[in-house]
Amino acid sequence: MRPSFHPRLMNGPFGDPGLFVPFVFDKRAFLFDIGDIQSLDGRDVLKISHIFVSHTHIDHFIGFDRLLRICLGRDKTVHIYGPAGIHRNVEGKLAGYTWNLVQNYENRFVLNVSEVTPSRIHTQTYHCRDRFLLKSPPRTVPFSGKLLAEPSLSVSSEILDHDIPCLGFALTERFHVNIMKDRLTALGLPVGPWIGLFKKALFEGRSPAMEIAVPLGKDSEIRRYPLGELSADIARITPGQKIAYVTDAADTPANREKIRRLALDADQLFIESAFLAED
Repeated sequence: MRPSFHPRLMNGPFGDPGLFVPFVFDKRAFLFDIGDIQSLDGRDVLKISHIFVSHTHIDHFIGFDRLLRICLGRDKTVHIYGPAGIHRNVEGKLAGYTWNLVQNYENRFVLNVSEVTPSRIHTQTYHCRDRFLLKSPPRTVPFSGKLLAEPSLSVSSEILDHDIPCLGFALTERFHVNIMKDRLTALGLPVGPWIGLFKKALFEGRSPAMEIAVPLGKDSEIRRYPLGELSADIARITPGQKIAYVTDAADTPANREKIRRLALDADQLFIESAFLAED
C-alpha cells in the first residue's frame, strides 16, 4: 500500500518541535506546531493548508513569521487551530508589522484562526487586504473532540495540561484507496485527474450507480463506468493511516488517559512526553 501522507519531523531531537505532513496525491500539507520551519523550503510552506498548534511557547510558534512572509501576496487561505489564547497570540504577531501597502495586493491571503476550548471552537478571520483587522465577530460551533472533518480524513484533539492548555492531535484517514495499475492497463485506462474524482466519490459515499467519466485521450473519447463496478475492477480498499502528535503534556492520570485515546490504533505516535516511554 502506498501511503497517502508521509509525516516527518522538521528538526532534530534538540530542535524546535514540529511535524510536517505532506499529502502524496494532493498539493497540500498539514503542520503540527510551527516552531523553527527553516528546514521547509518555500514550496513546502506554500503547500500548508492547516496548522495545528499545541500551545504558543516560543519553540512551538516562532515559525509563524516565516509562514506569514512567504504567504503574503498569495491567493491562499491558511487554517490555524490552537488552544485558548491563540487569537490574542496571532493578533499580537500581526500587530508587530505595518500593513499600509497590502490593499494593493491583487491576491487574497486569509488566516482562519480557531480557538479550541473545552466546549466550543471560536473562529476569527483575518484578511490581508483589511490589514488583518477584524471585520466581524467570531463564528462559534460546539467542540466534541473533532477539529476537522473531510470526506477522506479527520483531525481530532484533546486538551491536555501543561500548566496551560496544550492540545494533542490525531490525524485519521477514513480508508485508503490503492489503485492497481495492472488493472488499469488491462482495461486500457490511462492515469489522470479522473482518478482523484473517482476517489473523492468513494470517500463521499456516492451511489455505486454513479457514473465516472474516464477520458481516454483518443479524439476526446470518454468511457463511462458505474462507480461500484469501477471500484471492484481497479481499487483495493484498506484501513486508512492514523498518526498522533503530543508534546509537553504533564505526567498526570488525566493526561495519560487523553493521550491513550488519541493514540488508539495509531500507526505512528509522535510524542515528546517522556513519561510515556516506560509504558
